[in-house]
Amino acid sequence: MRVAFVGKGGSGKTTLSALFSRHLADSGVPVVAIDGDINQHLAYALGLDEGDEFGAPPLSARTGEIKDFLRGSNPRITSRDAMVKTTPPGRGSRLLRLLGDDEIHGRHVRRVAGVPLMVTGAFDESDLGVACYHSKLGAVELYLNHLVDGAGEYVVVDMTAGADAFASGLFTRFDMTFLVVEPTRKSVSVYRQYRDHAAEFGIPIAVVANKVTGEDDLLFLKEQVGDDLLAHCVQSSFVRAREQGREEGELEAHNTETLRRLRTAVDSRTKDWAAFQRHAVEFHLRNASAWADEATGQNLATQVDPDFPHGPEALAAST
Repeated sequence: MRVAFVGKGGSGKTTLSALFSRHLADSGVPVVAIDGDINQHLAYALGLDEGDEFGAPPLSARTGEIKDFLRGSNPRITSRDAMVKTTPPGRGSRLLRLLGDDEIHGRHVRRVAGVPLMVTGAFDESDLGVACYHSKLGAVELYLNHLVDGAGEYVVVDMTAGADAFASGLFTRFDMTFLVVEPTRKSVSVYRQYRDHAAEFGIPIAVVANKVTGEDDLLFLKEQVGDDLLAHCVQSSFVRAREQGREEGELEAHNTETLRRLRTAVDSRTKDWAAFQRHAVEFHLRNASAWADEATGQNLATQVDPDFPHGPEALAAST
């Protein structure tokens, strides 16, 4: 199952992404965490020491090679230049198993505190003033488009802050989106933007309240988000110690129970490969019409394989 953590900047979504990823990894299930935020902090939230190198190239540094690998022998995709971030898989494309023996996982995954992690890559000087951060996320979108994750497998993505996560079709690539909300009006306003965008496409969301200090905070959020409120986290001395570079004690019992509730919510979802492929095609056609046809000089609608059944059946056929 694919899980996204989104929310207002500073709400704690990176911290919760790290805690949830470690919670899954500690239980022994297959999991991959992906840092898809413009501020690349997930590795440090997982436990990488400040100043240490992650040790694997960012996905955005090898987007061309990733395209070459994923398009495989798909006759509808003539070259890497004709493949854009929204290009959906079809017959002949290479599909991925989670943590499979392939060059993408082999080259880009490194373990941090027991959690397999991939990173998108940060802005550098050559990007300033000329590139949008969503161009960095193209490789993540292609990875998720071609991944066939099975039962009991998890992908956890720390997304960009604010409603900016809806600037591409990436928000439709998840089985569950956890919206991290603080007990403030600004944070609630971001929730409302997410809720309305997600409802338009039938994307399931659940609210995780963070930095709750008492009943007044909880009552405020219950009044503002209603039944979308799934669980809440209390202020954590364990998290604060880790943010200061100290490993002390254990995560509070209440916050540990919140992580269990998040996993239960994810596990209760039913994988809908037909909807997944339908959304992929819809956003590919939108992007083709808006900019990609002109950018590539091709009619990218022809890349859509109408007879391609995404999911385990397609994975079995591709292998």
